[in-house]
Amino acid sequence: METRINKDKLEDALNTEKVEEPKVNPEMEIGFHQGALSTLVNERNEMIRMIQQIEQVMQAHMKRLEELGVKINLGKK
Repeated sequence: METRINKDKLEDALNTEKVEEPKVNPEMEIGFHQGALSTLVNERNEMIRMIQQIEQVMQAHMKRLEELGVKINLGKK
């Protein structure tokens, strides 16, 4: 089944009139943004931890390859 995209309709979707957003209590908005930042900080920290673990495993593999006489060129300049 093939999906056909009508480019004219896509343009219309992008040019929709702005709908007035509902008013949000400032305290609720502050809480929302604080919660979002807290979640993002935790996600970033977890990603950093994962990258550090990957780097450790890569270093172990590179060290063993060098012990076996294999030259490693990662393209670093």
